[in-house]
Amino acid sequence: MYNIGMATRFREIDEPDVPVPVNQLSIGSRIPCDMFIKDGLGLKVFFNKDTLFTNASRDILRDKGISEVYIYQRDEPHLDFYISKTRLPKQSQDRETPASFKQYAFTKEQHYQIDPSMLIEGTTINFSLSVLDDFNFSSLVEASDKYPVVVDSGILNVAGDVVIKKTDLPRYHEYISYLRKSYKFIDNNESKTRALAIRETSKIVLQSFLEEPRSGEKIKEVEVLVNDIIGCILADQDSIYTLLSMKGYDYYTYTHSVNVSAMAVSLGITTGLTRVDIEKLGMGAMLHDIGKSQISHEILDKQGRLSDVEYTIIKNHVIEGEKIMRDHKSFPEESIGAVIHHHEKLTGKGYPFGLAGKDISFFGRITAISDCYDALTTRRPYKAPFTPFYALMMISKDTGDYDPDLLKIFIRMLGKIK
Repeated sequence: MYNIGMATRFREIDEPDVPVPVNQLSIGSRIPCDMFIKDGLGLKVFFNKDTLFTNASRDILRDKGISEVYIYQRDEPHLDFYISKTRLPKQSQDRETPASFKQYAFTKEQHYQIDPSMLIEGTTINFSLSVLDDFNFSSLVEASDKYPVVVDSGILNVAGDVVIKKTDLPRYHEYISYLRKSYKFIDNNESKTRALAIRETSKIVLQSFLEEPRSGEKIKEVEVLVNDIIGCILADQDSIYTLLSMKGYDYYTYTHSVNVSAMAVSLGITTGLTRVDIEKLGMGAMLHDIGKSQISHEILDKQGRLSDVEYTIIKNHVIEGEKIMRDHKSFPEESIGAVIHHHEKLTGKGYPFGLAGKDISFFGRITAISDCYDALTTRRPYKAPFTPFYALMMISKDTGDYDPDLLKIFIRMLGKIK
């Protein structure tokens, strides 16, 4: 068992100053607690708890000349248990069978993820709440028009995703509108509440559009919300951090798309695009994954590695997305670039066309960076999220894949995200 030493008893418990040799970390294992690295500015979170330690993780640390990471003193017991566990003969620890995962994917599609910070203590809700945690769904609160429930602190302190039934979406939408009209603000912060309300409303509208991607009325709603996001960021550049604040357990296309649009809009503003071009960029980024509406949830939510056939189907979402959006005559031609080019790479190793360099549209290059970053920092049931710092390191390590000038601006733009 790894012995940190008696001296650590006298360290400040709120400082991550307990050293851990990198060679104590096992490839393929999940990190037992938050781990930090030292750089020129001090300590930065490099691994979040439950991050998968991979060969790429080890290589990045090696390239930076880092042989030690740091943890809080209070996390030493977790480290000891981790090391004792990873030294045992490797056995499969997967609790999820294909059948159970299929049931999980099905149940997930009947629910909708909400941001629990919108549930303000003392307000009344008329929609039921459930929790998704580690492949398990459990009821948290039963509520309805006839039997409403007052939000209390017990509801707010839960582990995992808070979800509602999709049939309760109209009630949840009404609740968000009520918060804004009644001046009940999160943390007594009107700006934060506005940003989160825009985020939650955008998710609802986008989820609805994914179910009816050829609806002319729904794309108008998407356009309104993209403009709300633009207005929010123009009024307060730091609102981007609120728009991206929710760290969910699982991946949801509607949440991912709103994140990508918010980051693309912010990057477009920072690079000096006109308001008209920012709107076109925001629309393209918001709908960059609309082609996934044509792919079965069994493939989209599949656990682990895809077969060659399944991967080909997934890649085809780009082409399907272009077809859908070209049928919408109001969708700007420039916005198509974000849909069709967000998986292209400057090196020519992307898809669907293997374009390289300037053949990739500007909107496509912006959306590609935003899409990759959000995918890396989003938790999935079979993959823990990377920290923002580590995700940016990985994107930067893919030398030549992403526009280097845009990437520098993107890194500066997200500098405050922990």
